Amino acid sequence: MPMSSKSRAGKPGTASAIVYCEANFGDIDGKTANGLIRRSEKYKILSVIDSKQAGLDSGMVLDNKPNSIPICRDLTDSLAQAGSVPDFFIFGMAPSSGMLSKHERALVLEAMSHGMSIVNGLHEFLNDDPVFAAACLANKVEILDIRKPRDKKDLQLFSGQIAEVTCPVIAVLGTDCAIGKRTTATVLTRALNAAGIKTVMIGTGQTGLIQGARYGVAIDAVPSQFCAGELEAIIVKAFEIENPAVIVVEGQGALSHPAFSSTSFILRGSCPDGVILQHAPKRKQRCDFEGMEMPTPASEINLIETFAKTKIIGLTINHEEMDDGEVSEVIDQYEQKLGIPSTDALTRPPERLVEMVLAAFPQLKEKLAVTG
Repeated sequence: MPMSSKSRAGKPGTASAIVYCEANFGDIDGKTANGLIRRSEKYKILSVIDSKQAGLDSGMVLDNKPNSIPICRDLTDSLAQAGSVPDFFIFGMAPSSGMLSKHERALVLEAMSHGMSIVNGLHEFLNDDPVFAAACLANKVEILDIRKPRDKKDLQLFSGQIAEVTCPVIAVLGTDCAIGKRTTATVLTRALNAAGIKTVMIGTGQTGLIQGARYGVAIDAVPSQFCAGELEAIIVKAFEIENPAVIVVEGQGALSHPAFSSTSFILRGSCPDGVILQHAPKRKQRCDFEGMEMPTPASEINLIETFAKTKIIGLTINHEEMDDGEVSEVIDQYEQKLGIPSTDALTRPPERLVEMVLAAFPQLKEKLAVTG
């Protein structure tokens, strides 16, 4: 999703931004803000708006590591801390409705009145709203509707070209939505590159695109007939341009979850050679679905390997509600029970992820030797 020439993006990471995440920072529905605090290549994040945690350091809230990005009470507080008007106001939440509330509409318009452009990752496309379109003209700003797909005439059907991608394609899938698939995919990509294995990540959701993924598509906003084809096309493009040793594909939802179909399209469009499964051991019910029990990793693995011609090469843990000792215990238990390597991408050394990939694709060790 390239920025238009009107935006004040400048070089990657130089456009300043504040992120709105009222009452949700650090929680499941605040995953866009959470992701931007952990990694942002496009924007320099100045602050997060969440009145319930105002005054705290956002890094301490997320990962118990200070990052000097403050959490502010409201827009006025955030502007005062910035000292000047930031380039962008990013809507940092992903509510299940995918729409703005009346209060949020008013707040976005207020941000535009100050001269800030808007980054919108919701299913509601603000450029199509006459009120927001008029505000763009009046305030000489723009709205980036991240999820808005291309015109249907430009969308691509699955062609089978994915067979021409000769490097390993690894999809990071999960047992639920908002469980850390994007975070693990990002850490994995960084770790492989740091080890000398050239790796490209394919974003499939709005947060990854906002963070700065060079290749990606917001797959849940694409008409179903074109989902597999659009993902296949972007993977083939990344392979041809970058000549990577590995391609990592961010997952969405869960194959077993009746509310989300994105995982099926990701499996079909990417035809992954391997899958890393993300699971939250302490999560008892599906996110946003009370009474819907979480699946076991074993059942999800069986479903994925039955649905697609692929293999699960490892399990990664979301450590929500767990202390370090519990994480170690669960990792050992899953390795013994499932017979695959397991780790936590955030609390364990990233080298464990590299070992997981090398064990599944030993041919990559030759590339490491050449790099070395």
